[in-house]
Amino acid sequence: MMGRGLWRSELGGVGAEFAMIVPLLIIFVVGMVDVGRFMWTWNRAEKATQMGVRYAAVTDMADAVNVADPTQDTGLWTYDFYTNDAIPRGDPIPEASFGGATCTSSGCTCNVGATCPPLGSISAGFTNTVARMQAFMGEIEAANVTIEYNYSGLGYSGDPYGSDVNPLITVRLSGLTFSPALAYLFGGTIPIPSFDSTLSMEDGVGTISN
Repeated sequence: MMGRGLWRSELGGVGAEFAMIVPLLIIFVVGMVDVGRFMWTWNRAEKATQMGVRYAAVTDMADAVNVADPTQDTGLWTYDFYTNDAIPRGDPIPEASFGGATCTSSGCTCNVGATCPPLGSISAGFTNTVARMQAFMGEIEAANVTIEYNYSGLGYSGDPYGSDVNPLITVRLSGLTFSPALAYLFGGTIPIPSFDSTLSMEDGVGTISN
């Protein structure tokens, strides 16, 4: 009789139901935490991009600058459009002479279909921009960063104080992923969207940015 009573007892029903609900509750709570972490990561990536373009706009350009002998530099900073392209001093640089360039961790290249002066290799300016972005998001690597110099119509031939071109600078951040805590249970990562921010170049030389 006692065995039959235990078999028919419903005293453990609440415990069984609780045991079924707890895993779902844990997944829900961890999922909510993951959403918050993802938005925090998103915000850090966006802010890092904004600070990266600010740094790139007021410090050394990303293609090489020969500090020891600027006359040997072939980058945008010291290229003289008056001497090399016969553009009259004081005239704006036409898009036909500089259409835009892109710098990545592998080097700087002229944009497809555009014309550019000889571009230098990657300089400390690129490395320093990446380091500035890493201060806001440590996961960023050089391969995640692209710096573009696009035609703006600003600047003029023979500028004695800096670069003849005054491009629009765009810093792009891409290729990042987010690893949620739930990935330990279900696996996988979430790609973080690409970010970009644009400013016109200001100084284009130096290593200090606000």
